[in-house]
Amino acid sequence: MLAPDLQYLEVPRASVYVIDGYAQRQATAALLGNIHDHNSAAGLLVVGDNLKEADSYTLLRLGIKGILNYTEAREQLPRALALVASGGFWVPRQVLSRFVDFILDTAQRRQTRRNSSSELSRREQEVLVGLREKLANKEVADRLHISERTVKFHVSNLFAKFGVRCRADLILLCYQEGGVGT
Repeated sequence: MLAPDLQYLEVPRASVYVIDGYAQRQATAALLGNIHDHNSAAGLLVVGDNLKEADSYTLLRLGIKGILNYTEAREQLPRALALVASGGFWVPRQVLSRFVDFILDTAQRRQTRRNSSSELSRREQEVLVGLREKLANKEVADRLHISERTVKFHVSNLFAKFGVRCRADLILLCYQEGGVGT
């Protein structure tokens, strides 16, 4: 099936789903999203060969609790199913270890970015207040009596300081941090 079709596939209820990792990434992601939407408590286990470490990280971020290759599945699938069904993880130790290191490193970088929020200039803080009020760049410029180009400059500085790529992520981060920039 194609990825768009998998989004709407009626999936029977189960405690654990085993997904063939041979499918294209988009199809796998669509199926995983569908399962999460209809049965968020279910465990997800992917069986596939030649999964790169980056693919495994993506799968883990999508909520996968188990990863097996086809050869391992013959012997280990029953134990993996039981562990995933009970809320555990069945992931190669090396992949899980590196994934945890990756998450911790990312969290540390986010903490560094949070600390940089105290390093905002007065004008960046004013622009950030306008963004939180959902004002367009032109409206912020009019309010602060500066050019729209200057607002864009401050917005790009804010993106860099907070490590985000778009206004929505910046605003979400501000709300998560409880008043950053106010």
